[in-house]
Amino acid sequence: MNHFIEIQNLKCGGCAKTVIDTLNKVESINTITVDIDKSMVSFFSEDASALPIVEKKLSEIGYPPVGSKNSVITKAKSFVSCATGKMSS
Repeated sequence: MNHFIEIQNLKCGGCAKTVIDTLNKVESINTITVDIDKSMVSFFSEDASALPIVEKKLSEIGYPPVGSKNSVITKAKSFVSCATGKMSS
């Protein structure tokens, strides 16, 4: 099943790289893509429980789903994640 999550704080390729690298560690998902212009993450999983796991991972690195709390701390995490993604390119 394909899943699509609109996320907050996604700004650039560095952010996208961090999101993809993080989600590649989740065993039950694959075919991960990030659309920066639409702030959208998509992935495939046959496991129905994958969606909340992915949403939690995204929030942990500063990219919570739209509609979730986006605190100053979450925004700060996204800046760090973005910089990390840029440096590891």
